Amino acid sequence: MKYGSSYRKTTLAGYVFLAPAIFFYSLFFGFPVIFSLIVSTKRWNMLIPLSKARAVGFFHYKYLLNNELFMHSLLNTLMYSLITVSISLTIALILAVLINNAKFSILWRFIYFTPVVTPQVAIGTIWGYLYRPNNGLLNSILKLFGLKPVYWLTDPNVVLFSVMITAIWAGIGGSMLILTAGLKNIPQDYYDAAKIDGAGPFKQFWYITVPLLKPTLLFLTATGMIGAWQVFDLPFIMGRNAPIKSIMTVSWYVYETAFQSLRMGRASAGAFLLFCVIFSVTLIILWIFRRGGIEGYE
Repeated sequence: MKYGSSYRKTTLAGYVFLAPAIFFYSLFFGFPVIFSLIVSTKRWNMLIPLSKARAVGFFHYKYLLNNELFMHSLLNTLMYSLITVSISLTIALILAVLINNAKFSILWRFIYFTPVVTPQVAIGTIWGYLYRPNNGLLNSILKLFGLKPVYWLTDPNVVLFSVMITAIWAGIGGSMLILTAGLKNIPQDYYDAAKIDGAGPFKQFWYITVPLLKPTLLFLTATGMIGAWQVFDLPFIMGRNAPIKSIMTVSWYVYETAFQSLRMGRASAGAFLLFCVIFSVTLIILWIFRRGGIEGYE
């Protein structure tokens, strides 16, 4: 009986300590998710009470899956996420290895990390000046080589890639900092043993560094994909003068639908479809890394 009473007291204490977090999670996540799910089944414009809005079932989901603009935004977001995450992670890994034991490594990490703490609005505005067709820095460089100017932010074939370049530049520093921390946890003994066996720098990188960084790469890939699929700010700031189909992302589409067209049901349905995509992509990433054999994920 004493053991049972002590166990109940310990359990009760645990729930008491967890109560603030559970309340916060329920209030700011659980309730909005359930509310949005309800809204996605109604035709609601926020001008009338939700209880008086007409129920339409899954009509909004069917509409979005057959809507050309939404499917274009889905394709744009897919391209954006795959290209930006893969390239930024590759560059960040190379830079992390290069500056790991280099002189002034702290200074280099600070320089590369600076864009991470810079507001996306400021980054988009500055790169917008660099991309200017007449007097922008990039076109001025092209002019020196006798090349024609590129309409970076208005050409429908170029604008999405222009935004990707900016996103890659802005995201390298954060990934590099985390990868550098992961490199610090790899014992030097592995590299010393590899040198004795005659392994060169490339083999050491491929057979020691990359496998032991897989948990870190998993984290960065998953979080990077989640962030990339939710991208809104850079395309919205930099691509407003481009044809909408060539640059619009899913988050942008949801924003336009909700707060400009006041179609909250359709916007909520788009948000849930985005959640399903992000959830599926995350599961795929976990499955791929598990096949590679990550300690702690097997």
